[in-house]
Amino acid sequence: MARYAREVAVVAFAQSDHLRRTDELSEVEMVMPVLHQVLAATGLKAGEIGFTCSGSSDYLAGRAFSFTMTLDGVGAWPPISESHVEMDGAWALYEAWVKIQTGEADTALVYSYGKSSPGSVRDVLTRQLDPYYVAPLWPDSVALAALQARALIDAGETDESALAAIGARSRADAGANPHAQLRGSVPQGDYQVRPLRTGDCPPVGDGVAAVVLAAGDLARQLCERPAWITGIDHRIEAHSLGLRDLTDSPSTRIAAEHAGVFEAPVDTAELHAPFSSQEVVLRKALGLADDVAVNPSGGALAANPMMAAGLIRIGEAAARIHRGESHRVVAHATSGPCLQQNLVAVLEGDRA
Repeated sequence: MARYAREVAVVAFAQSDHLRRTDELSEVEMVMPVLHQVLAATGLKAGEIGFTCSGSSDYLAGRAFSFTMTLDGVGAWPPISESHVEMDGAWALYEAWVKIQTGEADTALVYSYGKSSPGSVRDVLTRQLDPYYVAPLWPDSVALAALQARALIDAGETDESALAAIGARSRADAGANPHAQLRGSVPQGDYQVRPLRTGDCPPVGDGVAAVVLAAGDLARQLCERPAWITGIDHRIEAHSLGLRDLTDSPSTRIAAEHAGVFEAPVDTAELHAPFSSQEVVLRKALGLADDVAVNPSGGALAANPMMAAGLIRIGEAAARIHRGESHRVVAHATSGPCLQQNLVAVLEGDRA
């Protein structure tokens, strides 16, 4: 019995080069080349897309309703069916997938972008904390990730050398990724917040990603080997950090169960783990075997554009299926401190 009403696949993926700064570009100028590229891959024109959904953050842009500027670039006239999430683009993809499941659209354009370079991401991300008890203390994103890493080390689940190896492996794998911000040998560096060193933390940068979704036979017409979304789900942890076991991610595990991750082996995992210690948590929650290729793109430790890094994990997973390099892949996206919200998707290719 099919899990969902309609077959839906990722039929195209494009992303920008992820850079430390893009002072010369507006957000619209960042987005448009990527949208043109992803549409060209399918042969579709903007007016032929059934639903458009984007993910971005007004806090990064520094203005309210900032997404309307990029929507003008997409072309909202004649009127189009569109939506926006103040989240990573992975959640925009989820909304688009639901739209196609309802039968109200057969295709969807999903894009997301983040331009973090004008401000301090560590300060901006404190705005997502509990405003009464935690935010007034100003623990930034690195400090909170360090709290999680310390909990893992104290529990005997990892150590600093193992965390350094995760960063080194990720950036070595990113050597084959022309869009990565960091690649090759990168010094582990000094402590940012103990026990996390610079090499355990993601780079700050600007970037864009986009995918096209299509249903059923149309997906087969648009892509030689569609990446079928055979399972997708997202869950959230308790808001209060004191109520959570930071060495585990039950929300990831529950989302994975509902997405069908454990029903068959996966050969590849694209995990949105901005900090090396978070890969340890996600590997355990997803029950990944040692022979699973984790983040062959380099993952978020090689490029972590805010609001786009999760969608990139789904896009990279789909691209490997398009190229015939993987058959069954789990893709993961996260949002919030210490892996607070987690989305898990299973993508599969047709067997020859």
